[in-house]
Amino acid sequence: MNPIQNNWIDNYCPANGEVYGQIPNSSKDDVEKAYLAAKTAFTSWSQTTLEERSRILIRISELLEANLQGFAEAESKDNGKPIALAKQVDIPRAASNFRFFGNAITQFASESHESVGQDAINFTLRQPIGVVGCISPWNLPLYLFTWKIAPAIAAGNCVVAKPSEITPMTAYLLGEICTEAGLPKGVLNIVHGLGTTAGQAIIEHPDIKAISFTGGTATGAHIAKIAAPMFKKLSLELGGKNPNIIFADCDYDEMLETTVRSSFANQGQICLCGSRIFVENSIYEKFKKDFVAKVKDLKVGHPSETSTNIGALVSKSHLEKVMDYIEIAKTEKGTVICGGNKVHLKDYENGYYLEPTVIEVTSNDCRANQEEIFGPVVTIMPFESEDDVLEMANKVKYGLSATLWTNDLKRTMRMSSQLQAGIVWVNTWMMRDLRTPFGGVKASGVGREGGFEALRFFTEAKNVCIKY
Repeated sequence: MNPIQNNWIDNYCPANGEVYGQIPNSSKDDVEKAYLAAKTAFTSWSQTTLEERSRILIRISELLEANLQGFAEAESKDNGKPIALAKQVDIPRAASNFRFFGNAITQFASESHESVGQDAINFTLRQPIGVVGCISPWNLPLYLFTWKIAPAIAAGNCVVAKPSEITPMTAYLLGEICTEAGLPKGVLNIVHGLGTTAGQAIIEHPDIKAISFTGGTATGAHIAKIAAPMFKKLSLELGGKNPNIIFADCDYDEMLETTVRSSFANQGQICLCGSRIFVENSIYEKFKKDFVAKVKDLKVGHPSETSTNIGALVSKSHLEKVMDYIEIAKTEKGTVICGGNKVHLKDYENGYYLEPTVIEVTSNDCRANQEEIFGPVVTIMPFESEDDVLEMANKVKYGLSATLWTNDLKRTMRMSSQLQAGIVWVNTWMMRDLRTPFGGVKASGVGREGGFEALRFFTEAKNVCIKY
């Protein structure tokens, strides 16, 4: 649908740096139109049986799986990630989100409490909020878009949703899938546009009662500043600067392979990447040599090539930001021991490519260790003791995830309880169970997503007390 003011935004392909389409630059008027459609649909959708909602969500998941190749190609073209990664992770996970919440809503139960001696019973109603806003980022476009939308509509809400203006294609395609699956008109309203206009209109709308946002910490703070005085429910999944802590007693080969992946998957553009690598001193030199060798073997290439390990970064401005951090690290006594340069591919010289980069640092206080770079850049440094590395791991404003490599059970239990993070992986990375709570502490966010946590967020609890 054309935007009311007929304003448009160029959409770039990161692999070649060229404009390949345009998206609506929606205004406050477009958001209001979407809200009214959602409000109209809510009356009937909120009364739809759980079985009917479940059936539609599962049908959406099936259609996503049936269109896997096309969606993966669109995601790759829009985002710059390898098609193989989109086929393996992004699109299957998006389908899983719909299937999971389609099933979860039929198992989502409320509580009751018998007040013995008072001849009374209390029970809790879990009712949909109404019209909710979902705003998702560019790094995992469909994956995180569906992570919000699926529980919102499963719980009986109607949604005004804004994907990132940098990666809008799969959200557009999802709208077609939802229509084909039988999702009623007005239940999901996808509004394309800039965060400063369309996103702003969603968060400040007086009748959009909840906001679920994934993105940068600064933007999350801006949203909270506007939404909190309006008493909106807020779920904010924000940035990370995650420690990857490696002890000498780890399973070395498995650790090494996983650490390469946790450093550079999706060009390092995942909020969960282990971007600060701390290695026990006794194996530090061996790790440095072996890790750099494996990183140098990674192929930077066009996202469509099956041999590509590292695709294009999402935008020219983001590539420049990441390059700036590499230069900053050098001024702070960091040593680039691998990578650090732009890559100019034949026939795609204007694409946004960067070598996977490893920087050896001497202090955890440097900007490369304290600020979220969000690209194919990691730092490494040695540590002497458990206490030292725990202090460094926690000495950062973020607290999203942490990875711990050790076979010492007592150490695992000690450190897992003391690491300031919402997620701790031990001897693995990015292993996810959709039933578990997802989110961070400190500047990494507010609230939790996933499982029944998401369904609780997208409903209001009402206690009913009956005396008999």
